[in-house]
Amino acid sequence: MPDLNAFAVSFQPIVQPVHGRITVPGSKSITNRVLICAAMARGSSYLTGVLDSEDTCVMVDAWKALGLDVEWDKPSKSIQISGCNGQPPIPSGELHIANSGTTIRFLTAALATTHGNYVLDGVPRMRERPIGDLIDGLCELGANVVSTNRERSDCPPVRVVANGLRGGLGCVAGDVSSQFLSGMMMAAPYAATPVTIRVIGDLVSKPYVDMTAAVMKSFGVNLRMIQGAHGLEYSVDAPQSYVGCDYRIEPDASAASYFLGAAAITGGTMRIDGLGFNALQGDVQFANVLRKMGCNVSSGEDFIEVSGRAQFGIDIDMNSISDTVQTLAAVALFAEGPTRVRGVAHNRHKETDRIGDLACELRRLGARVEEHDDGLTISPQPLSGVDLKTYQDHRMAMSLSLVGLMVPSVRILDPKCTSKTYPEFFKDMGNILGQLPKYERA
Repeated sequence: MPDLNAFAVSFQPIVQPVHGRITVPGSKSITNRVLICAAMARGSSYLTGVLDSEDTCVMVDAWKALGLDVEWDKPSKSIQISGCNGQPPIPSGELHIANSGTTIRFLTAALATTHGNYVLDGVPRMRERPIGDLIDGLCELGANVVSTNRERSDCPPVRVVANGLRGGLGCVAGDVSSQFLSGMMMAAPYAATPVTIRVIGDLVSKPYVDMTAAVMKSFGVNLRMIQGAHGLEYSVDAPQSYVGCDYRIEPDASAASYFLGAAAITGGTMRIDGLGFNALQGDVQFANVLRKMGCNVSSGEDFIEVSGRAQFGIDIDMNSISDTVQTLAAVALFAEGPTRVRGVAHNRHKETDRIGDLACELRRLGARVEEHDDGLTISPQPLSGVDLKTYQDHRMAMSLSLVGLMVPSVRILDPKCTSKTYPEFFKDMGNILGQLPKYERA
């Protein structure tokens, strides 16, 4: 395979509806949560369904750099990991996190509970992604964590001078990223005294917080959610330790959205195996978004199937499933009438500005797009093929590639960025379409 940084990828527009079924790779969100709990646990864990992607690789590499024994059998998608019982064997290191938000936020919180000296940094875009609210919350619990970013003091790099976590009450803003809260939750069992985490403001992406609680429970730690006089609070008894276990990771529901979107755009049928509506991931609800647009949806304990075309635009709050906004945007281009997306102001702080940059690329295709503080309105218009920028954002690449199923000459620049969560995306989509993705020099 050539250096994909210098290439663009495209599919030939199809003449028949897309029909197929697929089991997508393991969930990135679950994989990185499980890796935190397993690494910090007492005893060993055996993980299956592990996602092989940049985000999970940097998490594994960080724990290896800190001296943990991690055996990753990539062909079988399994990891055997010996937990450190709350204290890494190597209590110092400079850890490169690339552009993985889950890794830097979860690992900063976990390492704050240990004894050691660590620096966490990443690519230039990571130095623009907020982490200040997490730092403030950890410091309230007794941590010594600071940003060393001279230009943006609320962003990485982060230095952790760890001497354990005192515990008590810590506050965290809920309106920028639920990962701040999830990081504090997973760190809380290793504090010296019980921990209460108070959420300030509205909590975005709450299904991901519920996912964190479920993963923690699988490793032997329960928490309590309280809607008190001061707002939403999460309480964790401490000190205690996670206990190693066998854990099966679900297929990635966000990745599944692209294949469901292909069916909705073309009027075909796609079945996602291994996922039902009982999954931990809130993004399985994307199928019901397509139902609102006129698609048919059926499901069982271990599958979700979407059939028929998305016929009409909708007005919808996507706060709880914000990682599927770009997929919805691609589908909305082919529906009748406008689609209004609300409740996703926090999308501006992801791998890229997923409101402003998405609006820019949709306009270049020919759509009429009105940008709002908390989302956007997409009004379908005649479309024409262009080279679409991805802003080094994997979800931009995968979602906007769906436009090329119907519009000639749509090329996705920098397709390698999908390695963050789904390195084989274009190959897998090509298998469903019955064609090889076409790589050309950009």
